[in-house]
Amino acid sequence: MDGNGRWAKQRGKERIFGHENGVQAVRETVEAAGEIGVKHLTFYAFSTENWCRPKSEVNTLMELLVNAIKNETPELLEKGVKLNAIGDIDSLPEACIKELKEAIEITKNNTRLTVTVALSYSSQWEIVNAVKQIARKVKENKIDPENIDKNLFKQFLQTHGIPDPDLLIRTSGELRISNFMLWQIAYSELYFTPVMWPDFRKKHLYQAILDYQRRERRFGKT
Repeated sequence: MDGNGRWAKQRGKERIFGHENGVQAVRETVEAAGEIGVKHLTFYAFSTENWCRPKSEVNTLMELLVNAIKNETPELLEKGVKLNAIGDIDSLPEACIKELKEAIEITKNNTRLTVTVALSYSSQWEIVNAVKQIARKVKENKIDPENIDKNLFKQFLQTHGIPDPDLLIRTSGELRISNFMLWQIAYSELYFTPVMWPDFRKKHLYQAILDYQRRERRFGKT
């Protein structure tokens, strides 16, 4: 969800103004995904690298996150949306963890759409964390190194139980992945749009999916 800061700057506002307006884009994207039958939707909301931003911006972002979760949970419940989270969740402020866990518990039985929020997440962190877990299992003689394959490795990723993405959408015109699901997007289709995140609406999601539907996915085959 890229472009919040630049969107605000273009309007002579502080960066947080862009983050605040990005909440509506999240709301519309979730609604659109549910309406057209998407079963899994993941938002890259806060990376491990984002902790390096100015403390005032990070604090305001965390406050915004708490309020957004609190305000949106009743509607998620009503619309059959299950909330999930990946990342180093324990590194978040206590208030964020509390609201997040409560929302996940409240919506756990919903089945229409699973919305996963990536918080304090980076793919390199995720992969290293998975390697550490497997190494411990090997040391405890619970895993034979000869049995380590891609299927076993996936069980130790944050996204275990979630299908690999079919489509990755990046907003704001930037043409890079930025440390997001590097393992999982091996055969994902990539879609880049110049639209900045606060301006992203249902029609933009539809455009991305229509573009995806015109592609031929070969997964390395002919």
